[in-house]
Amino acid sequence: MKLWIWLIAVFSLPALAEEPPVVYSGTLGKTSIVLELDLNKPDEVTGRYFYQKYHLDLPLNGALDGQELKLQEGLDDFDDTPRPELTLTKDENGGWQGNWTNPQGKTLPVKLQPVQMPAAATDDGYLSALIHTDPYEYLRLSALQLKAGKNENFMGYQLQWWTEPQSKISFFEIVSGYPETEMQAINQKLRTRLWQEVSGWHACMLGASRFGQGEYQQTVTPEYLSDEIVSVSVFTSYDCGGAHPDFGESPVNLNAKTAETLTLEDVVWVGEGAPFHYLNAEDRTLTGKNDVDFDTFADYRDKKWAPWLVKQLTAAYPEQMKKPTEESDDDCDYSDTSVWQFPAWYFTKKGLYFDPTFARVLRSCEGPEWSVLPWSAMRGHAGSLAISQEQ
Repeated sequence: MKLWIWLIAVFSLPALAEEPPVVYSGTLGKTSIVLELDLNKPDEVTGRYFYQKYHLDLPLNGALDGQELKLQEGLDDFDDTPRPELTLTKDENGGWQGNWTNPQGKTLPVKLQPVQMPAAATDDGYLSALIHTDPYEYLRLSALQLKAGKNENFMGYQLQWWTEPQSKISFFEIVSGYPETEMQAINQKLRTRLWQEVSGWHACMLGASRFGQGEYQQTVTPEYLSDEIVSVSVFTSYDCGGAHPDFGESPVNLNAKTAETLTLEDVVWVGEGAPFHYLNAEDRTLTGKNDVDFDTFADYRDKKWAPWLVKQLTAAYPEQMKKPTEESDDDCDYSDTSVWQFPAWYFTKKGLYFDPTFARVLRSCEGPEWSVLPWSAMRGHAGSLAISQEQ
């Protein structure tokens, strides 16, 4: 699962609520805010809000008693630290009126009304979709301004970088090298990923708020561009308040002709019969149904794909693929087929790079620099798309 999806799933309001969270806009004192509440369980109301000037989430939790709502600001840190409180009463227009009080006794008035969303955004892609699927996040992201960065040439394509200043999330768009229609579709996907990563950063900061500031560092690297392929490495390391910091590779692999997400089976196939097409849920929402169910997909990856990949990597990198012994410097067993069943992957000039998946105690084994499957190893194993394989 992509990191930004995981973060939002973990730190956002409950996804299985009977009714979606309600979004309000208004003022706290004289400052404009946007607030979201999940009111499905009156004795366990949860929510969050941000000052429109700062965009950062402040978590809320409390209870609804009749028409009176009492909320504490901040995640439950299991101690007796005093926290700001909101005491609100529902008004006849579906909004809330009341006060915010901090531990020092300072009180400010709060006025909220159900938010009025635009019918459509000027952006015709990701932000427009958020109007209907996540109005709270739309109101945050639509107020942010991207800052233009460097312009560079990569493999004959001109790239323009953009950065969201608060999160420092950066991504590029392609400004020349593809036909205009193709380029617009590709750039919409790349800009969508930028906004998704900004949302992931905010979710991380929310999750880490009981411990102070979270950490979320990301490196985006264009790896391979051609008439057929757009392939980008997206490596993120993060500490969002969980038991351990973490990191992960979540690449972008697109069919340059259609801007559709490529699956590994689109590129290389080692099974019987015709290659199938299986996408993770976050990609499938944009591209339709899968050809097979997950069990069939997992069975192929386990019995056909992983053993074949281990055989090819062993031929190309015999030393690195040796099974570790008691005398070995580390315990990274790259000969274990299970670590190659669901690898992250992207294109390079030399072939396909694969990043294996290890158990947490061996996470340092991930991200080897050498694990590139040469183009020559894939001859005769074309996937469902007629992608040219470099020699």
